[in-house]
Amino acid sequence: MENANNTSGIYFILLGVFNHTEMHEFLFAMLLVISITSLMGNALVITLILLDPQLHTPMYFLLSQLSLMDMMLVSTIVPKMAANYLMDTRFISPTGCGTQIFLFLTFGGGECFLLAAMSYDRYVAICHPLRYPILMSQRLCLLMTTGSWLLGAVDGLMQAATTLSFPYCHSREINHFFCEAPALIRLACADTKLFESFMYICCILMLLIPLSLIFASYSLILATVLRMRSAAARNKAFTTCSSHLAVVGLFFGTGIFIYMRPKSYRSEAHDKVVSGVYTIVTPLLNPLIYSVRNKDVKGALKRCLVKFLQCQH
Repeated sequence: MENANNTSGIYFILLGVFNHTEMHEFLFAMLLVISITSLMGNALVITLILLDPQLHTPMYFLLSQLSLMDMMLVSTIVPKMAANYLMDTRFISPTGCGTQIFLFLTFGGGECFLLAAMSYDRYVAICHPLRYPILMSQRLCLLMTTGSWLLGAVDGLMQAATTLSFPYCHSREINHFFCEAPALIRLACADTKLFESFMYICCILMLLIPLSLIFASYSLILATVLRMRSAAARNKAFTTCSSHLAVVGLFFGTGIFIYMRPKSYRSEAHDKVVSGVYTIVTPLLNPLIYSVRNKDVKGALKRCLVKFLQCQH
């Protein structure tokens, strides 16, 4: 602690999640396996979409952007956490902390709007299939994707800059495994009520508005599905929509739990677990839900494997 106190004016201290007991070492290894699997799965999705011409559609372009955001989200959090644990060091500079907040909110916030764009794409494909090329044009697809990245980046920049502008004159120990604005703001020795109100408004814009658009899209999809005469088509649509909504509910639910819960109800231990869900677990589920169960993606994978084997001979 003497070393930590000497550097308290320069560094924050991430307390992390794991210690060096056998159980925690096992859990840390499992987390690394999940993270690596997530990175490989999302990288595979992006590669297949790039290489296979049949996947060059708005739906799969949006999916490739989702996979890219998930890869970047995991890469923002896990390497620093793993390095701290393996090297038994917990320090992070204010610049590193601000960078983590900015990147985390850029990718996490961007994903909120991208999921809304993907739900609109599914709505048009199911409810207006004949007008799909017009209602989901390449230009609109690019605008929605660019808007998602920019809105996430603006939110990240504002929250990172504001969070680091507060004085931290007492403890600099962050009871978390990465720099997250709600965890960091607890340490500020200044009145943060105005910033917390601002953060709450940002959450309404970044979480509740996209979530409302997603539920509106899937409600219209459900109404269309119920009118389908084919039982097989209805079952397929129900299965697809329910799995998509499960991932959406997990991602948005955990985000709302962290950022919109009243301060009096917050628990640092609970926050760390819930943060682990949407920073590590959800990026693993997205390629499984949106891609592995998709016949087009599986077909693209088979074609790539056939080409690879032919090249070997």
